[in-house]
Amino acid sequence: MTDKKNGVKEYSFEESEPCFVSEALAEYAEAKRQGEYTLEDYLALPDDQRVELIDGVIYDMAAPTYIHQAVSQRIGSYFLDYIDKKKGPCFTFVAPVDVQLDCDNRTVVQPDVMIVCERSKFRKGRVFGAPDMVAEVLSKSTSSKDRRLKLVKYRNAGVREYWIVDPDKKRVFVYEFEKSDFPRIYGFEDKVPLGIYQGECEVDFAQIYERIRPLYDTM
Repeated sequence: MTDKKNGVKEYSFEESEPCFVSEALAEYAEAKRQGEYTLEDYLALPDDQRVELIDGVIYDMAAPTYIHQAVSQRIGSYFLDYIDKKKGPCFTFVAPVDVQLDCDNRTVVQPDVMIVCERSKFRKGRVFGAPDMVAEVLSKSTSSKDRRLKLVKYRNAGVREYWIVDPDKKRVFVYEFEKSDFPRIYGFEDKVPLGIYQGECEVDFAQIYERIRPLYDTM
């Protein structure tokens, strides 16, 4: 599938539940229509209400499952171990950390896992601008947004590499936007190379799956 406006060619995923859009914001922010909310409104929300702000629209995010969290944490641990061994300048973060993706007051996202290499992007506890790499682990409440809206937003903002990890289908879709609009597709039996490090860092999804497989038996 090709996004005609932005030119991003997207792998055809199966449909899942749509994103849930927050409608109960009047208690915390001036009543506005979706598309009009700003960073100020986002920051006025209570800490226990996890949402993302994208182009003035506030999207609710349900609490992730333990499989989602286990996958995110283990991906992040591979990145962290590699960066520490190389003593590189980059930092790895696992959600929730706010990212003002477009350097404006209309979009704040919380990637599941990200790598940020430019120190100048760290401001007031948030990341200001595009991370170098983002990985999103799909869940029912965020799947459509991660696969479509955020795919285009990340590409346009300057994210170099974007991973979409599907724990249900046990697949990983890797977009290296500087090389191709098409993703490379891996399974949970593969080692997935990190393009921003020329493949020197690999995430062993077979090892991840073997470690967390008991969690799948409980779902």
